[in-house]
Amino acid sequence: MFTTDIFNTIRHYAGKFQTLHDDIRTERLINSLPHSIQKDIGWPDNYAARRAFRARRG
Repeated sequence: MFTTDIFNTIRHYAGKFQTLHDDIRTERLINSLPHSIQKDIGWPDNYAARRAFRARRG
C-alpha cells in the first residue's frame, strides 16, 4: 500500500511537470508567430490573463 502511494505521488508530479513543459513549448511556439497572427488569435490578452490567474492561485 505504501509503495502505491509513492508511485501515485510520483505520477502526479510527473504529470504536473509534463503540463508545465507543454505550456512553455506552446508559449514559445506562439511567440514565434508574426505579431499580426498573435493579435488575431488574441494571444497577448489571453496570455496576460492566464499569467494573472496563475499568480493568484499560487
